[in-house]
Amino acid sequence: MSYLSNNQYARRLALLGEEKNRGLLAQGLRGIERETLRVTPDAKLALTPHPLALGSALTNPQITTDYSESLLEFITPPEHDITTVLSELNTIHRFVYSKLGDEMLWSDSMPCELPPDEQIPIGWYGTSHIGMLKHVYRRGLALRYGKHMQCIAGIHYNYSLADEIWPLIQAAEGCTAPTRSAQSNGYIALIRNFRRYNWLLMYLFGASPAIATSFLEGREHKLDTLDDETLYLPYATSLRMSDLGYQSKAQAELTPHYNNLDAYISSLSKAVSQPYPPYAEIGTHRDGEWIQINTNILQIENEYYATIRPKRVINSGERPIQALVARGVQYIEVRCMDIDPYEPTGINEQTARFLDAFLLFCALHESPCSDEVHTYESAENFARTVKEGRRPGLLLSRSGEKVPLQAWGEDLIKGISAAAQLLDAQRGDTAHMDALMLQRQKILHPELTPSARILAELKQNKETFISFALRQSKQHAEYFRARPPNAEEYAYFTDLAEKSVAEQENMEQTQTGDFDSFIEAYHASTLDVGALT
Repeated sequence: MSYLSNNQYARRLALLGEEKNRGLLAQGLRGIERETLRVTPDAKLALTPHPLALGSALTNPQITTDYSESLLEFITPPEHDITTVLSELNTIHRFVYSKLGDEMLWSDSMPCELPPDEQIPIGWYGTSHIGMLKHVYRRGLALRYGKHMQCIAGIHYNYSLADEIWPLIQAAEGCTAPTRSAQSNGYIALIRNFRRYNWLLMYLFGASPAIATSFLEGREHKLDTLDDETLYLPYATSLRMSDLGYQSKAQAELTPHYNNLDAYISSLSKAVSQPYPPYAEIGTHRDGEWIQINTNILQIENEYYATIRPKRVINSGERPIQALVARGVQYIEVRCMDIDPYEPTGINEQTARFLDAFLLFCALHESPCSDEVHTYESAENFARTVKEGRRPGLLLSRSGEKVPLQAWGEDLIKGISAAAQLLDAQRGDTAHMDALMLQRQKILHPELTPSARILAELKQNKETFISFALRQSKQHAEYFRARPPNAEEYAYFTDLAEKSVAEQENMEQTQTGDFDSFIEAYHASTLDVGALT
C-alpha cells in the first residue's frame, strides 16, 4: 500500500510546499509535559511534601504535581521549534535538581518501589476551594483506580499547526464550512489517523517492557518472570499502555466517536453526567469529608484516558468541553509516549522530529470516518503491539486484511517521508528525514527499539527492573547536578516559584463561601476550573 499515492495528501503537500505558503510550517506550536516520580537514593518513593522551593503546585505554570505529591510534572511553554522546547525542559530539570537535595527523578514510566496504597501521598494544593477541588478529584482517582496505577508516568506532546493553514486548505479544496469548523474537523481527522497508526509509536518508542513484581502484587496477570523482582513479556514494547496500566471497568464501554467534534463532545458530556452504580455505592462523602467530586462515569472530562485528545486553552469559568463547544479545537495532546529511560529529560530531539512529521502526515492524509469495526481494529492493533510488538512475523489488521507489522511500518515510513521532506525544505536541513531514517532502522532491526535494548540490558547485567531504572536515574541526576542553572535561569524559576506561592496565598485569603457551595457551582459549570487538571 502506498500512502504517497493518496490524491488529497499529494495536493496538500504541494499546497504547503509552495514558496508563499511554506513559512506557515514554522508557525505551529509545540509543548511537552513530562511526568516523573521523586525517589530516594535507594529507589523508594519520596514521601516528602512537594518542595516549597519549587513554588505552589496549584499556581506554578511550569512546575507542578500530577496525581501524587511525589509525582512531579514539568510543563514547557508553547514554542515554534522543538529545540527550544527541549532546551526549556532541560532548564526546568536543572533548576529542580538544585532544590531536590539527595532525592532524584525516576527515569522510567513504570514506578519505583511503592509503599502500600495508604502511604502514597495524594497531591495537596492548599485550602482554597479550587485547590481542594483538585485534591478531592485525586481522592476519587484513588478510589476508582488505586494509587499504584496513578504513579505511572509519561510524556505528553502538545502539537498544533499554524491557524492560517486551515483556511488555506479550506479555500484550495472548496470547503464552505466556517473556518472554525474546518479547523476542528481537520484536527479530528488528524486524531482518526493517529488512532489508526498509533501502534507505530508504541513499536518505535515503547520503553516499558518490564515492571517491578511488587507493582502487580495481589493482581492477576499473564506476565513472565524475569527474576524474583521483575515481570516482563519477551516481545512487549509498552506495558504502561497495556491493560496492566490504566484500567477502568467504568470506562470500558466509553469509546468517544471521532467522526466530528460534536460526536466527541456528546460522548464525553454523557460520561461526566451519567452515574455509575459502583461509584454511587461509594458516595461522595466519608466521615463528613469529600472523597470524590461525583459518582459519574467520569468526575471530569480529562479523567477519560486516551492516547490523544483534542484540546483548547480554556477561559475563566469554562470546563474543557465548554471551550471546545465555544471555540473549537486549538491543538492536540499526544498522551501515549513512554519516558525514554536513556534520555535525561525523557525524550530527545530525534523522537520529537519524528512526531512532528508523523502528526503532519496524520493531518494532511485522507482520513475516512470510522465505524465500530474500524475502531475495534485500531484498538486491537494497538493492544497487540504494546504486548508483543517485536514478535517475529506479528500480523496486524489493516482494513480487515492481515499484514506484517514490519511491512506496514515500512509503508508508513515511506508515506511520512513526504511530510518530513516538506518540513526539512522549510528549515533548509535534513533533521526530520534523519529522524525518520533512524526510526526505519528500528523496523528493520527490532533489537534497536528501546524496549528490546532494556530487556537485553536486564538479562546481560542480571539486573532487576528497579536496579536498571535506579542506575539510569543516578546517571541522569549526575548529569543535571553537573549543570546547575545559571544566574538568570535560577532567578527566573525562583521568581516564578515565589509568585506562585503568593498567588495561592491570595486565593486562600480572598475566597468566599464554603466548599460545598463551590462544588455545587462547579457542577453547574460556573467556576474557573482552569487549574483543575
